Amino acid sequence: MNRPYNFSAGPATLPLEVLNTAASEMHDWHGSGMSVMEMSHRGKEFGQIYEQTQADLRDLLAIPEHFKCLFMQGGGLAQNAIVPMNLTHGAGAGATADFVVTGSWSQKSAAEAARYCTVHQAASTRDSGFTTLPAPATWQLSDRPAYVHICSNETIHGVEFHTLPDLCALGCDAPLVMDFSSHLASRPVDWSRVGLAFGGAQKNLGPAGLTLVVVRDDLLDLALPCCPSVFSYSTVADHQSMYNTPCTYAIYIAGLVFQWIKRQGGMAVIEAQNMAKAALLYDTIDGSALYENRVDRACRSRMNVPFFLRDEHLNEAFLSGARERGLLQLKGHKSVGGMRASIYNAMPLAGVQALVAYMQSFEAHHA
Repeated sequence: MNRPYNFSAGPATLPLEVLNTAASEMHDWHGSGMSVMEMSHRGKEFGQIYEQTQADLRDLLAIPEHFKCLFMQGGGLAQNAIVPMNLTHGAGAGATADFVVTGSWSQKSAAEAARYCTVHQAASTRDSGFTTLPAPATWQLSDRPAYVHICSNETIHGVEFHTLPDLCALGCDAPLVMDFSSHLASRPVDWSRVGLAFGGAQKNLGPAGLTLVVVRDDLLDLALPCCPSVFSYSTVADHQSMYNTPCTYAIYIAGLVFQWIKRQGGMAVIEAQNMAKAALLYDTIDGSALYENRVDRACRSRMNVPFFLRDEHLNEAFLSGARERGLLQLKGHKSVGGMRASIYNAMPLAGVQALVAYMQSFEAHHA
């Protein structure tokens, strides 16, 4: 099958093996006579899917036993409200949450959290155009924050925390909350430094609609009274993510993706592949007279690579030529312009090689 290469930031490309398996099981899952779309979430068939997906997720990401894995709805954007509603009651009246603002998504997180608690900006890279990350030693943390929030990969601006901050080393005992939507399942996670991590599935796991929340057990009973039951981490955990009807088909697809990652060799192999793809693309940009990436090399995202043509009059010609060659969704986010190539797990090295070949050919023709 001759498929184009889809560089969309999300919903994003899925492994062809996963799509083929889902297609073959569409009408009849494992002899049940039902599509997964038709199954009761409380039936034994979906129970098997759910249990295997949970087990594979915990195995792949090496999630410790004292964390719960919740399958929720609303995307990462909804978690911007759900997190403060769940984590600030125990901090008492006037609870404060600290935010490290490194791009559009952490900005949105801070703005939404301000509806439910006091927000303190511990650091920001707005003045640099969100092209750098602030060193943790420079963060101005508040005295007793309920939690400290980071977006560990900014999808739009293309910056990534390759090493998670150690809040204990900063003298802070608050939990680290991490929006890891854009690098979820692309690399291992140091859970010793994390209290809660959340991410939408539509980049590395499967279809839009499913949201993964990994939360430490001691953070489950801190919800504000106003928190709806369906968004209470404690309630969702007590009901094994089935307090309300979960995103059954999206969970099924995520399970197929986890199995695909295992067949590739697991997180270590996937991370190495992602590093190789990113290095190839960044090296091409850095060696070019036409293209540029403005992000500090120390914190460039492996998943989302924004770049600009130095002659922006060539933007439409570049995009048109890319589409003709089956290189899709390369236009940058409207808030920053330029181009963006999202090279998640399912983007093969051949896709990045095809993009690089086109970029070099385009530059040669417009030198």
